[in-house]
Amino acid sequence: MAVTETQGNNEMVEGDVIQKSIGIFGRWHWWVVLWTMACKFSIAWHQLSVVFQAPTPEFTCSDPNITDACSKECPEHVFDRSIFTQTITMQWDLVCDKYQLNNVVQMATMLGILAGAVIFGMISDRYGRRGPLVAAVMIQTVSGCAAAIVPWFWVHILLRFICTTATGGTMMTSFVLIMELVGLKWRTTVGILYQIPFNLGHLSLPLIAYLLRDWRLNQFVISISSVVLFAYYWVLPESPRWLLAVGETEKAVAILEKAAHHNRLPRESIKADVENYVQKKNLKETKGGNILSLVKTPSLRVKTIAICFNWFVCGLCFFGVAQFMGEIGGDKFVNVAVSAVVQIPGTLLSVWLLATFGRKKTLIFSNLLAGVACIGVAFTPTDPAWIKTTLGAVGMFALSVCFPTVYIYAGELFPTIVRNVGCGTASVFARVGSMSAPFVAKPSGGPAWLGPAIFGIVPIIGAVLCGFLPETLNCKLPDTIEEAENFGKKIEKDFSKNSEKETQETAT
Repeated sequence: MAVTETQGNNEMVEGDVIQKSIGIFGRWHWWVVLWTMACKFSIAWHQLSVVFQAPTPEFTCSDPNITDACSKECPEHVFDRSIFTQTITMQWDLVCDKYQLNNVVQMATMLGILAGAVIFGMISDRYGRRGPLVAAVMIQTVSGCAAAIVPWFWVHILLRFICTTATGGTMMTSFVLIMELVGLKWRTTVGILYQIPFNLGHLSLPLIAYLLRDWRLNQFVISISSVVLFAYYWVLPESPRWLLAVGETEKAVAILEKAAHHNRLPRESIKADVENYVQKKNLKETKGGNILSLVKTPSLRVKTIAICFNWFVCGLCFFGVAQFMGEIGGDKFVNVAVSAVVQIPGTLLSVWLLATFGRKKTLIFSNLLAGVACIGVAFTPTDPAWIKTTLGAVGMFALSVCFPTVYIYAGELFPTIVRNVGCGTASVFARVGSMSAPFVAKPSGGPAWLGPAIFGIVPIIGAVLCGFLPETLNCKLPDTIEEAENFGKKIEKDFSKNSEKETQETAT
């Protein structure tokens, strides 16, 4: 009885304020969610465009008498332009002794996304979701277009870093905004379907590259397309949940009443409900948090470590296993399209798994499946080859379930006051993992089985750490640090007290 009353009181307070306009997925939600999801196309394009913008084609020396194209006597290089008319590699002659500069392009991209998740995470937790999201979209557009036209390599790298920093901010802030606008009933479904536009953006990237074979034109088109998202300034609301968390009650009331109007729900009692909510929760005293808030209290510290490690698992193993499986062979455009298609079934299956089994069991199962599959890749014979290929595909499929799961899980574990900074910090671990993946997949030394064995062990460790996380399915999102600290253990405490009481009554 104690558990039911505790959950019921929380849901009643939350429901009186949020559920009348946010909890029911109506026309207003469709409008806001679809607009917000649109930014995932450009996120995919900027994050993955290097594959088509900076490949290294075949090249020879312009002097036919010099057979070694990397000889210092070679005046210049002649590139094969049968597939791409111009790439970053061709533009700045990033071959031979300058070959490593080609990797700087990818490094700048991943570092930018990592920095953006942290920087915009802190900014949006302090100043709201809508403003930083609009700013990120504008910065992404301007710097992305500028990166397409500058004639200097290092200026291009700087602009690419700025562009992808904004991309990282757009990615994290848009997800948190959706999670806070959608009610409990639709949170899982919408949170996972939020990943589908990224998959579609990934799938459309080969088509864009096929039509635009010059990297400058490619970069300019995927950047200028974000101008459409400038409409966010007019069409997206601020998160009412964030406004309530920082005591901006009047602005929250205005948004909730507008949402209720579009969803054809009653508005008369919203203002009174908000005032009652603020009085009970005393949220006016909570004016924001920072990254240190994630580790100040013991329970939240453990949750932060566990969920961040699982993000690291996703970044390291997803990109690492993809590389270890090797090239499919044949057309580069088809290969990238196939790699995008593989992710869609796992993402869609996540909707059913998370709604049926919850976040904790889904993440444990997918981690264990990925771990076993990768260990199988490490120790199965190379002949016949289809065994390793099948096990690798199973691992990729399991990891495609892990990624949307950790997105949802992190968004529900961290409290409103530091949700963006928490999700941004977790995303940093994914980027560190993805940057480490090539060195694990193709180590300079060691046995051939070492790489896939690491990819197998790491997810199993992630599954073990999930044991320290509470289940968040159908639970009210925590708003304050105190709520997040007690999240998961309060129910256990109430249940324990209730069981003890029943035992005493039985003995009596």
